[in-house]
Amino acid sequence: MTAPALRSPGRMALRRFLRHRLAIAGVVVLLLVVLTTVFAPLLAGHDPLKVDLSQVRQPPSGEHVLGTDGSGRDVFARLLYAGRVSLLVGVCSALLAVVVGTVLGAVAGIAGGWVDALVMRAADVFLSFPVLVVMIVIAGVLGPSITTMVVAIGLFTWPRAGRVVRGVTLSLREREYVQAARAFGARTGWLVVHHVLPAVLGSVVVVATIAVADGILIEASLSFLGLGVQPPLPSWGNMLTDAQRLTVISQMPWLWLPPGIAVAITVLSVNFVGDGLRDALDPREAS
Repeated sequence: MTAPALRSPGRMALRRFLRHRLAIAGVVVLLLVVLTTVFAPLLAGHDPLKVDLSQVRQPPSGEHVLGTDGSGRDVFARLLYAGRVSLLVGVCSALLAVVVGTVLGAVAGIAGGWVDALVMRAADVFLSFPVLVVMIVIAGVLGPSITTMVVAIGLFTWPRAGRVVRGVTLSLREREYVQAARAFGARTGWLVVHHVLPAVLGSVVVVATIAVADGILIEASLSFLGLGVQPPLPSWGNMLTDAQRLTVISQMPWLWLPPGIAVAITVLSVNFVGDGLRDALDPREAS
C-alpha cells in the first residue's frame, strides 16, 4: 500500500476516532441499545401492552425480570419497545433539524446580503424561544403525537446546524475555485450541492449527534409531562411518569430506574460519539 493511501484524510480521521476511548465505548453502547430495540420481540418475552391486574407492581422476579408496572405490564418488555419510540423521535427530529439547518445555512452563506440577514434573524427568533415551553404549547394546541413532536423538535432546533453551516460557507465562498465557478455562471443551488455540502459534511455529522441527544431528552421530558408519546404506547419518558409519586420513588425503584438509566446512558453515548467525531474530523488534530 502506498504512503499517500496511509495518509488519506479518511484513514487519519478513522485513526483519531479509534483513539478516542469514550467514543468507542459510546458506539458499543449505542449498538447494544439499537440491537435490543430492533430484536425486542425476541428478547422481551412478554407483550408490552398486555394488562394483568393480578400482577400489579410486582417486584423483579424470574417471570418478570424488571417487575411489573401499575397495570401489571412487564417493565422489561416495555423498556425494550420504548427504546424504539424514543430513538425514532430522536433520530427523525435530528434529521429534520439538520436538513433544514444545512439548506438554510448554506444558502445564507453563499447568497449573502439580505438573504443571509433574513435567515440569521429567523435563527435568532427560533433560538429566543425555550424549546421545551414551545413544545408544550404546540402539544396543547395540536394534541400530543409522535409526528407533531418530531416536526416541532426538528423545526425549532435547526438554528444550531444552520449557524455552523453558514460559518463554514462564509469562509468557503472566498476560495478561488468557488469564485471561479460563480464567474462562469454557476448558480447558488449548484454551488451548494457541489462545493458547500461536501465541505460541511463533517461538521453536520457532529451537530446531528448532538441533535439526536437533544431529541431524546425533549421527548422524554414531554412524555413525562403527558404531552408526548401517549399510553399505552411505551416510551422511556412516559415510563418515568410513575416517578412523580414519592411512594414509587422510595419503594418501587424498578418502575423508574430502568427507563431513567436507559435515557442517561443513551444520551451520554451519543454525546461521546459526537465528541469523538468532532476530534476525528478536525483537520487541526495531529494524526
